Amino acid sequence: MLIKIESLTKRFGTATAVDAAEIRVEKPAMIGIIGRSGAGKSTLLRMINRLTPATSGRILVDGTDVLTLKGAALRRWRRDCAMIFQQFNLVPRLDVVTNVMLGRLNGHSALASAFNVFSEADVRQALAHLDRLGIAEHALKRAEALSGGQQQRVAIARALMQDPKFVLADEPIASLDPLNAQVVMDALRRIHVEQGLSVICNLHTLDTARRYCDRVIGMRAGRIVFDGPAELLTEAMAREIYGAGAEFSEATTSTSLATPFPSEAGRRAVPVTG
Repeated sequence: MLIKIESLTKRFGTATAVDAAEIRVEKPAMIGIIGRSGAGKSTLLRMINRLTPATSGRILVDGTDVLTLKGAALRRWRRDCAMIFQQFNLVPRLDVVTNVMLGRLNGHSALASAFNVFSEADVRQALAHLDRLGIAEHALKRAEALSGGQQQRVAIARALMQDPKFVLADEPIASLDPLNAQVVMDALRRIHVEQGLSVICNLHTLDTARRYCDRVIGMRAGRIVFDGPAELLTEAMAREIYGAGAEFSEATTSTSLATPFPSEAGRRAVPVTG
């Protein structure tokens, strides 16, 4: 068992954002979480990473409840559970390679972190991640000079610098055009396949979930209403997840990516482009 989430709940006053979520991840997988805005997707990921405190429940990893961690143990968990955000969260005026190396700060001493001291090995590793993501030629540019899709790949490289066990991506393609969305999703899929990491990714679009994810979790009003293989995500189930009637059309959630792969083998063959 990699991670076991039990009755995880988050309340904001009288409103329940996540209601008794139960999730088990028994082997590395690419997992998509879908649902309408406000369904609780982002809150769920932020509780796993401990960016948002849970009201109740447990998150068990290797028998330890992540929700009880403090101090150095909490910092180690946040290193092991890397987070990628929709807004990229880069430092705009720093060059790309330095932004990537910021992912190593959690593994350095407090003194080294305070002065952004990086080793030659850190630089080589950062450049290797950028090369793998197809943007090594931009290493010395300021982050603000890159396109949105390129900046998101820098954010992915920064997450990989943490040497994580899990990667959480909170709507990583929501602000990107369809071509850049495909490049970013290709990269996340390849990270899962080649490194054997579990990637849990919040998504708005059904076609993206089917194309890239082994497993899909559907949330509605804070509750998990679907949890199964991507091929079982039918249009009828999508209507249930999105709380829509017969007028529901998948086109309203489409990113116009390429036709979904018909099999697990097809999903695993996704290359990184761009």
